[in-house]
Amino acid sequence: MSQLKNIQDKEVPVWLPRLAVHGGPRFLQIADALQAAVAEGSLKPGERLPTQRQLAAQLDVDLTTVTRAYDEARRRNLLEGRGARGTYVTAPKVELNAVLDLSMNTPPPPDGVDFDDMLKQGLSQVLMRADNEQLMTYHLAGGSDSDRQAGARWLAPMFGHVDTQQLVVCPGAQAAIAALILALTEPGDVILAEAMTYPGLRAAATQLGRRIIAVEADQHGMLPEMLEQACRQHQPGLVYLNPTLQNPTAVTMPAHRRKELASIALRCNVRMVEDDPYWLLADTPPSPIATFAPEQVYYISTLSKCLTPGLRVAFVLIRDPQERERFLAALRSFALMGAPLTAALATQWIVDGSAQGLMEGVRKEARLRHWMARDILAGRYSGDGDGLHVWLALPAYWNSAQFARAAESEGITVMPAEAFATGSLSVNAIRISLGGIKDRGRLQAALQRLSHLLAQRP
Repeated sequence: MSQLKNIQDKEVPVWLPRLAVHGGPRFLQIADALQAAVAEGSLKPGERLPTQRQLAAQLDVDLTTVTRAYDEARRRNLLEGRGARGTYVTAPKVELNAVLDLSMNTPPPPDGVDFDDMLKQGLSQVLMRADNEQLMTYHLAGGSDSDRQAGARWLAPMFGHVDTQQLVVCPGAQAAIAALILALTEPGDVILAEAMTYPGLRAAATQLGRRIIAVEADQHGMLPEMLEQACRQHQPGLVYLNPTLQNPTAVTMPAHRRKELASIALRCNVRMVEDDPYWLLADTPPSPIATFAPEQVYYISTLSKCLTPGLRVAFVLIRDPQERERFLAALRSFALMGAPLTAALATQWIVDGSAQGLMEGVRKEARLRHWMARDILAGRYSGDGDGLHVWLALPAYWNSAQFARAAESEGITVMPAEAFATGSLSVNAIRISLGGIKDRGRLQAALQRLSHLLAQRP
C-alpha cells in the first residue's frame, strides 16, 4: 500500500494511503486504511488519532468525508470516542467477546507442564525408535504388542496385573461403546442405563437401533433392586454404567454398591459396559465393577479425560477371547484402525512417565478449579472436588433448558439436564465443565456470571 508523506505541503499520518480518484468512496478508503494499519500494527490500541478537522485538512477533503470515515471505523470496532479527549484506537475485542465454553468435558491445561515441548519430545522419540513406514500404513485393529503393554501399565492402578491378550486399543471410548453395542446386542435390544447418563451412549444406541431404558438411581448410583427388576422385565442386551465421577452427576459409586450390581450381573447373566474415564482423576476411588465380575463386565478407560482428547486412544478390557474377536470385527466395520502415530505417542508417554506427569498436573489443576467453583457457587456446589465437571441443581424458578439459553445469551455455554436424560426428565440441573476454558481468570469470570444469573428470576 503506497504511503504519502504530504499532500500539498501538509503533513499526513504515515498510515494513510494516497486517496485514489477511482478507488471508491473516499470515506471508505480512509476506513479501510485505518483497518489495515490496525491489523499491521502501525496503529496501536490506545493511540490517539487526529481530530476530524485536522485529518480533513491534512487530506484536503471535506469534514463530512472524515466524519463518515470515523463513523465507519467505529462500526468496525476500530475506534472509540472519549469525549473532549479525542478519538482512540480500540483494544482488540475478539478475546473479550469469545464464548466461554463450559459445555465440554476437556482436561484443563496444567501448570508446570510444557505441553508443546512434551509433544515435540514424544514425537521425536517415536520417530527415532519406530519404523516410519509402519506408522503410515494399515494395521489390524486392536493395537500393537507395545500399545497393549502400555495399556496394561495404564490399567495397573485399577486392576494390578493385566493380561495384554485381553486388551484392545481403540480410537476413543465412543468407538469402543459403539463396537460393544454392535458386537453384543441385536437391533431392537434394550440397553439399561441410569436416567441421567453420557449422551454418547444415547447417540450410538439410537443410530444402531437399540432402545435405552432408564433405571432409577439414588445418591450412590443405580439402585440394585431396580436393576434386577429391569433385567427380569426387559432381558437387556447390555447394562451401561459410568460409576466414577459419573457424567453428568459427578457421583462416585461406593464399593458396596459396585459389588451389589456385579452380583446382579452374575445372577441375571447380563453383560455390563463399565465406562470409566475419570477413575484416575478421582481421590481414592473404589475398585472397578469389573474386578467383582470380570467375565460379565467390559471395562473402558480412555486417555481423553486424563491427558488430551487429541490422542484418540482408549483401552478396552475383554476377558472372553470369542467376544473379543466379535468386538474387533464390529470395530473394523466403522473404524478400521486407530491412528498408529497417536497410538505410538500415547505408548511413548505412558512408558517414559510423561503421561503420569501430565495426568497429575491435570488432576491438580482440576481440583484448583473445583475449589474456585465451590467458592463462587456457594450453597449450590455439591461436588467432591475431583474430576472435570460439576452437576448444579437449579432453583425452582429456572428450568435447565431455559437457564442454558439465558447463559448462552450471556456468552456462556453449559449443558442442560435434557442432554443427558434417557427417560422422562426428572432433574432440574445443568452440567458445568471446568476444563474447557484455558485461562483460570476467564473461568472465574464465567462462574461469577453464572452465579449472578442463578440469583435472578427469569
